[in-house]
Amino acid sequence: MNHGYFHRELPEALADLTDLAFDLRWNNCPAARHLWSRFDPGIWERTENPFLVLQSAHQDQIDAAANDEPLLRELQDWQNEVGEYYSSEPEFRSLDPDHVLKTVAYFSMEFGLSESLPIYSGGLGMLAGDHLKTASDLGVPLVGIGLLYQQGYFRQVIGDSGEQVEAYPFNDPGSLPVRPVAEPDGQWLRVKLPLPGRSLYLRVWEARVGRVRLLLLDSNDSMNTALDRGITAQLYDAGRDKRLLQEIVLGVGGWRLIEQLGLDVDVCHLNEGHAAFAVLARAAAFSQKHGVLLRQAFTATRAGNVFTTHTPVEAAFDRFDAQLLARYARSFLDEVGLPLDELLALGRQNPDDTSEPFNMAWLAMHGCCHVNAVSRLHGEVSRSLFSSLFPRWPQNEVPVRAITNGVHVPTWASRRAAKLWGDETGNHLWLDGLQHVADRILALPPEDIWSFRTVQRQALLEHVWIRYAEQIESDAATKGGTVPDPDAMLDPNVLTIGFARRFATYKRATLLLSDPERLKRLLLDEHRPVQLVVAGKAHPNDGFGKDLVRQMTQFLSQPELRGRAIFLEDYDMVLGQHLVAGVDVWLNTPLRPNEACGTSGMKVLVNGGLNVSVLDGWWDEAVDVDEPDAGDKASLRPGWIVGSREPGSVDEVNRRDAASLFDVLENEVIPEFYDRDADGIPHRWIDRVKASMAQLTPQFSATRMLHEYVEHAYLPAARAYSARAADGAKLAADVRKWIDHVKTHWGHVRIGQVRRCENGDERSVSVDCWLDDIPPEFVRVELYAESQGSTPTSIIELSRSDSLPGAVNGFRFAGSIPGTRPLNDYTARIRPQHPAAFVPIENDCILWEH
Repeated sequence: MNHGYFHRELPEALADLTDLAFDLRWNNCPAARHLWSRFDPGIWERTENPFLVLQSAHQDQIDAAANDEPLLRELQDWQNEVGEYYSSEPEFRSLDPDHVLKTVAYFSMEFGLSESLPIYSGGLGMLAGDHLKTASDLGVPLVGIGLLYQQGYFRQVIGDSGEQVEAYPFNDPGSLPVRPVAEPDGQWLRVKLPLPGRSLYLRVWEARVGRVRLLLLDSNDSMNTALDRGITAQLYDAGRDKRLLQEIVLGVGGWRLIEQLGLDVDVCHLNEGHAAFAVLARAAAFSQKHGVLLRQAFTATRAGNVFTTHTPVEAAFDRFDAQLLARYARSFLDEVGLPLDELLALGRQNPDDTSEPFNMAWLAMHGCCHVNAVSRLHGEVSRSLFSSLFPRWPQNEVPVRAITNGVHVPTWASRRAAKLWGDETGNHLWLDGLQHVADRILALPPEDIWSFRTVQRQALLEHVWIRYAEQIESDAATKGGTVPDPDAMLDPNVLTIGFARRFATYKRATLLLSDPERLKRLLLDEHRPVQLVVAGKAHPNDGFGKDLVRQMTQFLSQPELRGRAIFLEDYDMVLGQHLVAGVDVWLNTPLRPNEACGTSGMKVLVNGGLNVSVLDGWWDEAVDVDEPDAGDKASLRPGWIVGSREPGSVDEVNRRDAASLFDVLENEVIPEFYDRDADGIPHRWIDRVKASMAQLTPQFSATRMLHEYVEHAYLPAARAYSARAADGAKLAADVRKWIDHVKTHWGHVRIGQVRRCENGDERSVSVDCWLDDIPPEFVRVELYAESQGSTPTSIIELSRSDSLPGAVNGFRFAGSIPGTRPLNDYTARIRPQHPAAFVPIENDCILWEH
């Protein structure tokens, strides 16, 4: 294997392993994980890093593997499956038969693809990694753009008093599954960015994710100053200067990389607002390439930009002081000819408020015509968050649709789960239509499901023991103690609850500790015991979150709870894969509606785990709260609900949810798990497991998610961009002219008399409008009735009937009204209209009758 930094000759029988180790779609699938463990079990158990296994295994182990016939047959089977994957016709061809979409550039600050490439911190990165893998599976033409961090996110150690301690080991590129990207002449490809008084040079690396390329920028180049080399040192650096520079590198540097490589990108997808500077870099490149003004170029490219927001609270949006932005963006702005005040206006709610900081989410909203949240509930929350950018527009018309996240099922399914589903390789079942994937699960007898779940639980506890032994080994040696006996830890026959996530305050990790004595009684019950496996990190600068870690570790470390509860440090992707495969119950207790989606609970579905969750994020749409959790199989919910949708103060909701959590566990979850027949099988529990697996696994798969992105974002964006960019961006110029003209004259538009007439069954409305110098085809006159209870919003377009006598550019608009609602429910309004424009995201003018 030749990595540039590292060269190792492998026997001919194993020569293809190098390519497989570099392939982040395939190197960590269930079959692959089993294979890597056979090369060097010690290294694999410690790292689960295929690349490191090949680098570090002893030569005698490599030679033995090359002569191990069963292993070689297993390797050949795997290679055959991988070969079939690449030679098969990907499903995307049927989704885009007219070849509308050329390439999507997917920008993200983090990517969670494998523990062998630790450039992620949590859910955003996991989602990005699953997005790339699914794009490869479906054949969606996509390239990922990110940063290669020298240290990445921190590694967590738990101190003597239960406190979190952060460590930042160095990510040596020589031990990562990435390769340098070279120029045609063999030089290392570099992207050059202007900074105050200097240039920044960014090295380019490539990781392979099946059919998808992931391009990573790295500032650790000897051409840069010492400070600049550290720009890409840590993921989410706390320093505001470095954080801003990271986002400039990602957005501006990322788009310039696309231009240098000559990639034909028609859709730019921002996974969160961190990369929003890409919308400016894209417009600047378009302006230079097509010889048009920057404003026209911005209008052309905005139609091809997609923004996915993952943020449920406005305080979480990245904001930067205007002076800081001026310092670091000035060179770029001068280079592209964009005045600073115009840039600041794009990142402000009120462009005239010089005290308002620059908001990256506002820039993303202003620079993208296609915006989505990551669950239905988060869509409602996001429309509220962004409503200030669309004054006087009803909140339900704020242009944010919902595309609920999903998970890449082959990544998160254990090998046993894949076999149960009839998809041992992860090559077929989740790659196309999902209509019949659950048929096999529904047909399985209860004893097969129960045996499967028991083996899954036991496998998890074996991994927990290995992990925990490593966690305390050095500490025990230092203090003269001993590592606990595995038999004294957790029991494979006991109901196992998992709680693993970021320890942010809103996730309420310590809701379980609100009644510690009751929790102890549940854990230590002699007849129906429970065991708890907990993991999670707090952000290094989140003092409240770190205190939650300390509270949890101190509680779980009490001697009487040994064997029933454990906290595992340094929650990462490897531990996550084992947890979601083995726990019986996945616990989720965020403060509603602060969880944008929360994909961790989706990962237990394929593995037969059940969710106990607050009605937040994806779970709010996964269960039907209006249907009772009845006794028959058909009416069983696929999990349990904590709390309700009823609003209240934080303290009130915390009290209600804590009480509900304990009631659900004590009166529903635990009894159902231990209610066995004569053969020891909990039939109602198994029925619920089958309902969860069959109903929810396909619904919350990334296959379904990416289908929605293709249908609702990528193809519309590609069509809109193609139309606007054609003929020297003629349509973009027309849209830009329309926007400017309407905004210039909107202040003089007014609504006159509104006549509501009702004659028997005939009902009509006419509206007199004065449009100043705006042509009537530039506007749309409507009647609007907001939703009331189960009655949905109603919008009726009125037709232009007559010119108003004696008026200049005055018209009467009229129409008939259905008899489903009272006439007085409807209010007249005027809004802009253009066949190729996105309203209100490109033109937020609106006028209502008084």
